[in-house]
Amino acid sequence: MRVLVVYCHPCAESFNAAVKETVLSTLEGAGHDIRLIDLYAQGFEPAMSAEERRGYHEPDSNAQPVAEHVDAINWCEMIVFVYPTWWFGLPAMLKGWFDRVWVPHVTFEMPTERSGMRPKMQHIKKIAVVTTCGATWLVSKLMGEPGRKTILRGMRALCATNCRTLYLAHYKMDTSTPETRNRYLAKIRHHLGKF
Repeated sequence: MRVLVVYCHPCAESFNAAVKETVLSTLEGAGHDIRLIDLYAQGFEPAMSAEERRGYHEPDSNAQPVAEHVDAINWCEMIVFVYPTWWFGLPAMLKGWFDRVWVPHVTFEMPTERSGMRPKMQHIKKIAVVTTCGATWLVSKLMGEPGRKTILRGMRALCATNCRTLYLAHYKMDTSTPETRNRYLAKIRHHLGKF
């Protein structure tokens, strides 16, 4: 498959960087065609400008400021997100990527008085989230996992009707050990390899 990996972490020495490398090597080993978007390394600007917001509903021109990213989401059949869960949600950089890249007329048609919103990303058939969470599994569930819902419910609604999803999280990251981290990397290789 054509797989887009969207990576979001500011530190090259982080465990998330090791997670990203594990994701890439697993996908490469399975023979997929891969593109990587490293938001911090590319200096992606997550804040939408006033000019962008004013033109947000304009077909074609709304995608011009982020044309390379729009091309990538139109190219792929599968997206894998690799990021740390901060405050139970998406890092600001990744949330800004959704705000600026998943624009109307590219990813969905705006609702009208006669019809609801229409998804336009039916070529995306699989979505995977590979993340780390400082909190426990229980606390994450009690808080509602807004980051997970943004991607696996909100974004998925714009994709193929039968779009499959995978969610892999390393909980209790703040008290993790080399053993728990190695088990998580093995879990990624196993589950993502089968996905």
